Amino acid sequence: ALGARRAAAADPFLPLSAKDAAANEEGRQRTLTTLLEKVEGCRDLLPESPGKYLVYNGDLVEYDADHMAQIQRVHAFLMNDCLLVATALPNRRGAYRYDALYPLDGLAVVNVKDNPPMKDMFKLLMFPESRIFQAENAKIKKEWLEVLEETKRNRALSEKRRLEQEALPRPAPTPPESTNPFDVDEDEEEVDEPSAEDEVVDLSLEWIQELPEDLDVCIAQRDFEGAVDLLDKLNEYLADKPVSQPVKELRAKVDERVRQLTDVLVFELSPDRSLRGGPRATRRAVSQLIRLGQSTKACELFLKNRAAAVQTAIRQLRIEGATLLYIHKLCHVFFTSLLETAREFETDFAGNNGCYSAFVVWARSSMRMFVDAFSKQVFDSKESLSTAAECVKVAKEHCKQLSEIGLDLTFIIHALLVKDIKGALQSYKDIIIEATKHRNSEEMWRKMNLMTPEALGKLREEMRSCGVGNFDQYTGDDCWVNLSYTVVAFTKQTMAFLEEALKLYFPELHMVLLESLVEIILVAVQHVDYSLRCEQDPEKKAFIRQNASFLYETVLPVVEKRFEEGVGKPAKQLQDLRNASRLMRVNPESTTSVV
Repeated sequence: ALGARRAAAADPFLPLSAKDAAANEEGRQRTLTTLLEKVEGCRDLLPESPGKYLVYNGDLVEYDADHMAQIQRVHAFLMNDCLLVATALPNRRGAYRYDALYPLDGLAVVNVKDNPPMKDMFKLLMFPESRIFQAENAKIKKEWLEVLEETKRNRALSEKRRLEQEALPRPAPTPPESTNPFDVDEDEEEVDEPSAEDEVVDLSLEWIQELPEDLDVCIAQRDFEGAVDLLDKLNEYLADKPVSQPVKELRAKVDERVRQLTDVLVFELSPDRSLRGGPRATRRAVSQLIRLGQSTKACELFLKNRAAAVQTAIRQLRIEGATLLYIHKLCHVFFTSLLETAREFETDFAGNNGCYSAFVVWARSSMRMFVDAFSKQVFDSKESLSTAAECVKVAKEHCKQLSEIGLDLTFIIHALLVKDIKGALQSYKDIIIEATKHRNSEEMWRKMNLMTPEALGKLREEMRSCGVGNFDQYTGDDCWVNLSYTVVAFTKQTMAFLEEALKLYFPELHMVLLESLVEIILVAVQHVDYSLRCEQDPEKKAFIRQNASFLYETVLPVVEKRFEEGVGKPAKQLQDLRNASRLMRVNPESTTSVV
């Protein structure tokens, strides 16, 4: 042992055993001075002080914590209150460059089990990082673990003794003796009661002394529940204790750990960290933040995390196949995520009613993101009105699922879609008007010959599906139909438009749909009116009048009735249009149009 100490005195950077920590104070100070001279860049960070000395040092190899790949060779210097890590300077034997300095108060040491070829390793934990080092052999690893634990323990004991000394009440100065006998009597009668501030708080309990270090270990090992349990235990212990100076100092140390723990939990909820696993994956971090009194922050981070998860899920959907198929997938992904998030929110924030308004705002924002993706695929790509109607119907049905948890977002989806649906209705209205005008320009006012009974049966079925129940009275012998192709085509197209529009209908679209219908019908009414007034051939005029009768007495009432059924109230504009047509039927020879 004597030889080892001499070697240490001759060269302070030879490894010291744990027993060498008992060297005299002068030798320790001299060793520390040599350390400051040999390690480049540490003098300003490690000022000399009478109580600081070198305990142990030696070469180590650092490994990457994730991939276990060798990073660099280092030399570690353990002092009585901190650990210094330095890297060797190239081409300068015995010289080092400062790398990191860790106070022992915030340092935890963990043994790493041997897993050949990785062996003789130990881990140092210090928020927010951890580092893995490999010793030269098992013996040196054991010495490092023992001396680190012993030095940390000695540091904690010295800190404990300091706190106990500070907690001791200081004797009051003795007042000068008075010669007045009455003063003596008064002093004897007055008995000072100790104030609350003078009451001594026992902070010497082992669990309190080890609390900062235990919190560091819990944070480093991601034992968030254990860390919060320790904090609750401390708060309960100090709840009815006076706030003395030692308590303030302990609180300051603990508050620093609380900030570290909060930062870790915030990171756990960041979108880059935990998007997989659904909303439940965030429950652990959220619940601990709430226990720390950070419910508002927990709510904000939880909703940000879920917004990023929903957005990622939507982006990952492959746009392939029919639009309706994609919309089915989109609605399933979005509304399922929304429903799961709502249920998890209810579980996590059951006692925080103030957070529910934040969830409603988040749900509206998420719905806007969904509608952006929905509209881009359905309306921007100019899909047919029937496809758009089916897609909107699917979205509405999925939206109704949210009523299971008392959340109705139907009005939001209506408000966000109204502009695009208006545009689609007006666009399709324009297409029908152009097609009707084109057919009108080629109108010959001839009966339809469908050639085969099958074709006639098909037309009869189509008209029945349009709501025209008396179509048989307009069919003739064989396969003839006593109507113009133009009027029949107009009837089918108008009723199809009305059926698809009613699937898209909600109150904000009432006037748009009604005005579109009136515009479409006016094109046919004007054409029949004009033809009836201008045609001179009596036979053709009779045929036109028969088409007008079908249009006014069959088609318009069917449109009016179907609109009222779909909307839930009658449309005065359609009634006025049908009533105005009677004027023309009463005076068909008039040269003035009624429209």
